[in-house]
Amino acid sequence: MGDKKADLAGPGIGTYEEVEKSLPVNYKPLLNPKETQIALFEVKKYIEEHLGKELNLIRVESPLIVDTDSGMNDYLDRDGSRTPIDFTCGLGLDKRIDAQVVQAATKWKRWALKQFGIEMGEGLFTDMRAVRKDYFLDHDHSSYVDQWDWERVISEKDRNLDLLKDVVKKIWKVILGAGNHAEAMFPQLKGVYPDLPEELTFLHAEEILEMYPDLPRKQRETEVIKKYPAIFIIGIGWTLEDGYPHEMRAADYDDWVTPTIKKNGKLMHGLNGDILVWNPVTKRRHELTSMGIRVTKDTLVEQLKLTGQEDFLNLPYHKMIMNDEIPLSIGGGIGQSRTYGYLLRKAALGECSVTVWPKKLRDICAEKQIHLLQ
Repeated sequence: MGDKKADLAGPGIGTYEEVEKSLPVNYKPLLNPKETQIALFEVKKYIEEHLGKELNLIRVESPLIVDTDSGMNDYLDRDGSRTPIDFTCGLGLDKRIDAQVVQAATKWKRWALKQFGIEMGEGLFTDMRAVRKDYFLDHDHSSYVDQWDWERVISEKDRNLDLLKDVVKKIWKVILGAGNHAEAMFPQLKGVYPDLPEELTFLHAEEILEMYPDLPRKQRETEVIKKYPAIFIIGIGWTLEDGYPHEMRAADYDDWVTPTIKKNGKLMHGLNGDILVWNPVTKRRHELTSMGIRVTKDTLVEQLKLTGQEDFLNLPYHKMIMNDEIPLSIGGGIGQSRTYGYLLRKAALGECSVTVWPKKLRDICAEKQIHLLQ
């Protein structure tokens, strides 16, 4: 049986020898660097316009920096292994401001619904930039993060899987439309690889474990995506039948504790999930977006107890949830460079975004004709 604990250690954990083996042989990009930049701009425009229309969202500005004591920053998981960049700012102040570079705008967005006066059934999205310094840098993970982070106000009666699935389908419709738009502009994108899958398959993490009980998470995902090339995995964060969560999730934004499905006498949990696709270029799993219905004050307390983080309840953000000062919501983040790479048939994230890469990875990619931007 695979080492499931190691499999939960974090995104991109591996070696560059493994990266070299995983990258395609005889790769030839379908768009040159100039064409890629034109396509990125067009895909970005399409997604922002249609995401706003489909989910009734307005575009807003989001922070790159937050106050450390606000509790607004995203800690990404619950084991404390991926920490934000801390610094002080404010020249001339008696006491400089303790600040952090955001890792994601997940919690800020929910508070922002109130700040911008967003009403029931409305929402917001933002062109979010962040830094995650504790990633293993490979073809699929970068310290520079670009996402369309979005959030929408919902009611108590909306907190169910039907709403989650409806939103997921609308997001997939937008991604699929963006791909078709790119292919209309650049016909060379079509015909070399299989067409983008029209439909998503919805599976609970517990169901995938039942299908592949002897495989660790990433291998389970890989096997199931070979069968269903576009899936939404429900219920990420709750401890499954084998004693491990499908993947770690922070305890203070997505609701992964609520019972949602009873199948064959087994109760399954979680109002969140990820869209994963089969990448025909790399022949590997490819995550595009995470999303979920957010915690209530009751599920926040329950999840913080389960993760031993009850001290978070003293932070301003968490107090706002406990005092019903910010609305119930659903939200998520769509990886921009990841989506571009999938739609434009790229082998590496660095073909779509400019950031720092280790020399070892640059050398590997150069040998395989993968042009990393710099």
